[in-house]
Amino acid sequence: MSGVVLVLGPVAFQAFEIPSGINFGGRQLLAVHQLTDGRRVVDSIGPDESEISFSGAFSGADATLRARALNALRVAGGGISLTWDVFFYTVVLSRFDAEYENPVWIPYRISCTVVRDEASAANSSVISLGNSVLADLGVAAGQCASLGVDFTDVQACLADPNATTLGSAAYAAAQSSLSLTQSAINTQIGSTEATLRTVISSNPGNAGSLITDLVTSTTAAQQLADLTSASAYVGRAARNLSNAST
Repeated sequence: MSGVVLVLGPVAFQAFEIPSGINFGGRQLLAVHQLTDGRRVVDSIGPDESEISFSGAFSGADATLRARALNALRVAGGGISLTWDVFFYTVVLSRFDAEYENPVWIPYRISCTVVRDEASAANSSVISLGNSVLADLGVAAGQCASLGVDFTDVQACLADPNATTLGSAAYAAAQSSLSLTQSAINTQIGSTEATLRTVISSNPGNAGSLITDLVTSTTAAQQLADLTSASAYVGRAARNLSNAST
């Protein structure tokens, strides 16, 4: 596993701590019903992930401290992340065994009980996240309908079937279009805020001016609220596009 980044909770493994290999996989839980004529009815209950185990050795001046940090995670018993390469799990550190040979060399073995395979869960959520991006843009477009922000291009980009495919031209175009749309909204927010500041700081000389300023400030305040809300929806769309990329 040379060159692979392995992280368990807050601990990033290094040097001799990195194992030569890590197991993954498991079994499918089955309910097998044996019929009197010899036939079987098999019901699939769901996946049962195997314990993930690996070993290595802590070395160097901080070997003892790093070993104790892993042992503390075992004692705490909480859910922590385990990541390497494209694998991402939430696990509980169920077993940590170490052998103190000297202050700079402490071999160890770790076993983790899988709580959730986050990478598989992320893959299954790609489609729903992609739909969420389009839904957020629809709301934002409605709020900016009369404010001069054009959502035509970004909605067309996100409707492309390859818009969530990382590295594709459609994905790059979608990201770029979202960024441009966000910039356009921010420009409008700045302009509207300037209008509000001007009205608030003005000193009207007559009742007619006061009424006009009140109407202007009320309209600007509503526009600012719509733009700010639209900006939030576009921002969430950008984050979800990144999460939905495959």
